[in-house]
Amino acid sequence: MRLVLSLLGIAVVLGLLWLLSWNRKAINWKIVLKAVIVQFVLAIIIIKIPLGQKVVSVLSDGVTAVVGCGRDGLSFVFGDLADSSKMSVFFVQSLGGVVFVSALVELLYYVGALGFVVKWLGKAVGRLMGTTAVESFVAVANMFLGQTSSPVLVSKYIGKMTDSEIMVILVSGMGSMEVSILAGYAACGIPMEYLLIASVLVPVGSILVAKMILPETQEALSIDDVKMDNKGSNSNVIDAVVGGASTGMSMIVGIASSLIAVLGLVALINLILGVVRLDLETIFSYVFAPFGFLMGIDAENILQEGMLLGQKLALNEFVAFGNLGTFIESLDPRFAMIASISIAGFANVSSMGICVGGIGVLCPEKRGTLSRLVLRAMLGGMLVSILSAMICGIVALF
Repeated sequence: MRLVLSLLGIAVVLGLLWLLSWNRKAINWKIVLKAVIVQFVLAIIIIKIPLGQKVVSVLSDGVTAVVGCGRDGLSFVFGDLADSSKMSVFFVQSLGGVVFVSALVELLYYVGALGFVVKWLGKAVGRLMGTTAVESFVAVANMFLGQTSSPVLVSKYIGKMTDSEIMVILVSGMGSMEVSILAGYAACGIPMEYLLIASVLVPVGSILVAKMILPETQEALSIDDVKMDNKGSNSNVIDAVVGGASTGMSMIVGIASSLIAVLGLVALINLILGVVRLDLETIFSYVFAPFGFLMGIDAENILQEGMLLGQKLALNEFVAFGNLGTFIESLDPRFAMIASISIAGFANVSSMGICVGGIGVLCPEKRGTLSRLVLRAMLGGMLVSILSAMICGIVALF
């Protein structure tokens, strides 16, 4: 029964994407079918095949160990505040690691290591899916960089990109997670392997969703050898590390301030709704419960999944992950994985402004196009994560 529901869920997601499409007749169903098959193959490799499981496990342990290296800096600066065994300070213990990882990512970005990986993975994805080099590179880059950072790699090409290629940039940004911030999610109690599985499925899933919402009907620019900008505004390695750390600090201040504001507003809304004996969590639970049902989740967990999806879309993924982290250890492994993957990514209301503003700076003449596409891109980014969760849920049944 759970298998039937999950397969029906995939059909419903594809149906929603068809309804969201600007040009339903132009949808290339070969690309859609190919993308779904590739997603299943990837999920089987990383969830069921021993070698794939081992790779994910090693990567998870490696990322966790690297993130842990940042604790030395935190302990030096904050002392006992950085020791979770002595006290709980969310800003330091959960978000502090973001500064170190952001600096490390910027270093790898500057020396060209990230660019090298993105270039070759992008070529592989492009050849497999039949997409252009630029959009493929950005889709892959979003496995590592943020929704406004990855377009910087190909910023000089954005002005010549078609609307469909711009949609890939937006959807992959909304559906992805920045490596720098994985430490924060993991500190909420989310297993790193689930976060990595979600990241692996982003490029192909984003292309599937973007090409259904806005199929390619224009003549895309043919570029055989995309030249990526690895240096950015950094003058040397030290400048890159310091700049990355500053970016990380800005990120955690932004995250912390938004959490204070959002959670405060939620409390206020709940206070008002309390007059009629309601709260946002209950409303979200019932509004988004159908997705939980279609994921083949046990009946007692459907409302929990609905609540998490609602929090992720209306508030942000940190609120949803923080909530999930409080009870994830009590869940069965399949639901824990589905829930974690389904709320991964930046697709929420506030991200629309971030994308338009951040990418618009790189190419002001495309700001109008970005504004026109961003709402459906945000909904598409949400469906990228839901589709990935459904596919992984099916694979986990066997």
